[in-house]
Amino acid sequence: EVFGLLGPNGAGKTTTVRMLTALLAPSSGTASVVGNRLGEDDQEIRRRIGLLPESPGLYDSLSAEQNLAFFGAMYGVADISDQSQKYLELLGLWNRRFEPVGTFSKGMRQKLAIARALLLRPRVLLCDEPTGNLDPHTGHEVVDLLRRIHEDDGVTVVVATHDEVISRSADRVLELRRGRLDDWGG
Repeated sequence: EVFGLLGPNGAGKTTTVRMLTALLAPSSGTASVVGNRLGEDDQEIRRRIGLLPESPGLYDSLSAEQNLAFFGAMYGVADISDQSQKYLELLGLWNRRFEPVGTFSKGMRQKLAIARALLLRPRVLLCDEPTGNLDPHTGHEVVDLLRRIHEDDGVTVVVATHDEVISRSADRVLELRRGRLDDWGG
């Protein structure tokens, strides 16, 4: 499914994403991600998920293709060039693959960060504010791409955001307020 975790700033969305990616240990409770228990199977969780952080963290002087090759090599992706081509084409960046990322718009950078998160062929893609700092048109485009990734590749997409645009594409939306989840009536 495409799952929306909606809430205002400070509600705990980023903390929740960090816990679900096994980057931060929960202070209490338990959770499982792709059938693996947090705190016990953290390495396996990290191998089976993709993370789209709020800040893309790309190398401006490298091209889109070089960024993907670098991150793919770092994570041991066997078929980097095939995976890179697949996602650069899907995200409309194939014709710009040789250009330095420093020349890309915020929307293009966000699309490249999505491609990077998908290189490992994750079962779950966790996105932290994927439409933050994007204009409304590009924000809708990114949400539509996340929906298409779910439909085409069967990836579960979890979107943590304060932007209600996710409500039009998510299968389910829960609201997080002060660390508590409620059904969203939006």
